[in-house]
Amino acid sequence: MNHNQTPFAYHGSYLEIDASLGTSRSIPLEAEFLRSCLGGSGLGTAVLLQKEAAAIDPLEPDAPICFAFSPLVGSPLTTSAKFAVVCKSPLTNRINDSLASSQFAITGKKTGFDALVIVGRAQELSVLVIDDGQIEFVPVPHLRRVGIGATNHWLKTHFAADYCFAVIGPAGERLVRFATISHDGRHAGRGGAGAVLGSKNIKAIAVRGTKRVAWADPPRLNQLAKDLSAKSFGPATQKYRELGTVSNLLTFNRLNALPTRNFQSGSFELSHELSPSDANVALHKTRASCAACTIGCEHIFSKDPQKPGVRLEYESLFALGSLCGIGSIDAVMNLTRTCDEFGIDSISAGGTIACAMECAERGLIDAPWLRFGSESAATRCLDAMNRRDDDLGNMLAKGSRQFAREVGGAAADFANHVKGLELPGYEPRALQTMALGLAVGCRGADHNRSGAYEADFSAQVDRKNPGIQAARFAVETENRAAIMDSLILCKFVRGVFQSFYDECAQMMQAATGWSIDAFELQELAFRIVDMKKEFNVRAGWTPAEDWLPPRFFFEPLDDRDGTKIMGSRLQFQIEEYNRCRGWNIMGFPQNMENGQ
Repeated sequence: MNHNQTPFAYHGSYLEIDASLGTSRSIPLEAEFLRSCLGGSGLGTAVLLQKEAAAIDPLEPDAPICFAFSPLVGSPLTTSAKFAVVCKSPLTNRINDSLASSQFAITGKKTGFDALVIVGRAQELSVLVIDDGQIEFVPVPHLRRVGIGATNHWLKTHFAADYCFAVIGPAGERLVRFATISHDGRHAGRGGAGAVLGSKNIKAIAVRGTKRVAWADPPRLNQLAKDLSAKSFGPATQKYRELGTVSNLLTFNRLNALPTRNFQSGSFELSHELSPSDANVALHKTRASCAACTIGCEHIFSKDPQKPGVRLEYESLFALGSLCGIGSIDAVMNLTRTCDEFGIDSISAGGTIACAMECAERGLIDAPWLRFGSESAATRCLDAMNRRDDDLGNMLAKGSRQFAREVGGAAADFANHVKGLELPGYEPRALQTMALGLAVGCRGADHNRSGAYEADFSAQVDRKNPGIQAARFAVETENRAAIMDSLILCKFVRGVFQSFYDECAQMMQAATGWSIDAFELQELAFRIVDMKKEFNVRAGWTPAEDWLPPRFFFEPLDDRDGTKIMGSRLQFQIEEYNRCRGWNIMGFPQNMENGQ
């Protein structure tokens, strides 16, 4: 194949849209470039590096936001209907890649492009319409400050049925730094991509298209799809299919790994009240699937089967429940529904509220109403951060790191984040391989880019003292995530592969026709993580950012061992991690010691 010939599974270009001018242009993507970054997170990061986005404030009009598809989108492979939203995060000022599953991915790729890149700012609040590559900005001033549900209803009423939508809520319009982009009831959640889209005065993106890619070997691809679908019904995904991620809550609590009251504890005395299977409330549950998925891990809960339910995940139960000391599943459902309607990431929202609660209880801010365990206090905080019309709301809307900086004094000790991204529901003192993964992650503290907890939950390490081998597990799981986020495949199928890189290479061979093998994919995994680190270095990253909040070093966990993290051991693990990545001991990629 000629190096400049568009490969199978790709369109060979991305669409750059200038919202300020109302114009667009097609930018070619050569086959060699596509093979070097694959798609999804890899493609989005590569495009942002080309556009020198690391040097631009993420909320400025010139800052690009990239909706990147992948070579497997539109194929019969289960869980492949995903897209990546890649931008510089307004919460962390570092790389941000949010992955999401929906029909938007399939329809977006049918517009005829491998990615959609938006720059500029529309003159008035608008819907960006992309129809087979043709664009239009439709003014929607009446949707200003309108929630996700009502916005989706208006869009579905006023557009043809074959359009799909990505939408921001009022939090995105008001530039809440952890605002989400919603689609099909799901969210491209962490890091504030919704605020970046809001800064461009775009309320929604509507996509429609008829342009399909061709596959190199359709019979082989169909057979691989059948095999993967069959394996997705096996024991590796059974828990997610039958119970969903909410089943993690009681397991984590038993292991003293459930973050409670802003990580002051690893277990929550009201955990059974938060578990949907154990809670003393009458809940009705239905299952749902993402587009092109055979697993069906989504679980939607309601108290009234005649009314819309709430998608509950472990991370929502932790962040809006135990982390804030709230022991009512009914309350967590209400708070989750509010986050969904405003377009707010529940993990960062819960982490920031929990930080504020501890600051209030320690007398660092004057808010006697703001206490752990109070649903009304959490609701008031969500409303304040969404409205941003008083000092508290403005502070909360910037995330826990900036909130603590503005409070001053000892508040920074209670802001539990890495690089500005609030910690997910994994207690670092109880899961110390994961602690390393959280500390070094290019996106910040993120459980979807590092699967190092897999080692902690296995017999491979002592989870409270994993030793030097933690570095190898952190690199290996991070590399697998980089490939899955670039192809793109759902993380929940990772357990069905007997030989991950070999089987992914077979999928790529059948889709693209490339003679790609497991070794090349392993090399590409390193390259994709290298690109993310290069972006961060160009954005101002320093080695001090690869660290954990002070609480985990100085305050013992409430387990029988009084477990803490040893700073010297973590530093040694970080240095070994850097060596495994081929970076220098400080964590700079080759030839970038001075950020050049």
